[in-house]
Amino acid sequence: MICALGSAVCFGTASVLQAVAARATAPGTGSRSGVDPRLLLRVLGQWRYLLGLALDGCGFLLELVALRSLPIYAVGAALAASLAVTAVVAVPLLRVRLSRAEWAAVLVVCGGLALLGLASGAEGKGTGSTALRFGTLAVALAILAWGALAGRLPGRARAAALGLGAGFGFGVVEVAVRLIPDLSPASLLSNPATYALLVGGGAAFLLLTSALQRGSVTAATAGMVIGETLGPALVGVVWLGDRTRAGLAPLGIAGFALAVLGALALARFGEAPEEAGAAEGPGAAVGEPAATGLRRGRQDP
Repeated sequence: MICALGSAVCFGTASVLQAVAARATAPGTGSRSGVDPRLLLRVLGQWRYLLGLALDGCGFLLELVALRSLPIYAVGAALAASLAVTAVVAVPLLRVRLSRAEWAAVLVVCGGLALLGLASGAEGKGTGSTALRFGTLAVALAILAWGALAGRLPGRARAAALGLGAGFGFGVVEVAVRLIPDLSPASLLSNPATYALLVGGGAAFLLLTSALQRGSVTAATAGMVIGETLGPALVGVVWLGDRTRAGLAPLGIAGFALAVLGALALARFGEAPEEAGAAEGPGAAVGEPAATGLRRGRQDP
């Protein structure tokens, strides 16, 4: 659980840096779908994005350790808590102000994770069938097609759909890790889950970066939280044998729900509020009119 929470800290901080970099990068004109693969190449010229990637790498390593010891639902809820990390870090570093409701949401996330920590059992012993491995790879490939279709939607719907697709991509990574019991080179190359992990992770980064740049970040982040928690948790319980401690299933369900709902309440912190803070002055709240205007300035017609 310590590794899962450490992963959330890394991801929460990285999202701030990557959002700033995505907003500072020219959208380009090479893609009619709204999802531009070359965007990833352009943002790599931003030092904030590179630092964010380094933190993502650390977070991913910690996530791998956590997924080897905890049920997927517990790790997924902890990763959703990265939004609470972003919100709290924004207070001293970006001089923003959280409302009482948002502080309450941070406490709800923490309380939910505490309940999950008490209720979670060991990870399930299931390693998944061959059909599940190929199914995970098929889902990863379908996410790419989802992104192409979602990129054609208007405004807020596009951001939510791209964010949901990114969440499914991150969820594929969570599931794929559990479907790779043997880390020997020969086993990795012959396991469809290995390719699902690579495709799902790459697609998730592409869709999320596009969503952050081209639409409502609140909608995109909410979609991502839903996609990366609910689906993988269901797979873990139904196919991989994840369970709570004996008699503590209601506590685990309550903790999971609180953590996810609290994260959804903090969805607007999927965007770094640095520009808004500079425009409105110290102590300004994120998401007020100046910040909204900045978002609209980046949206397509």
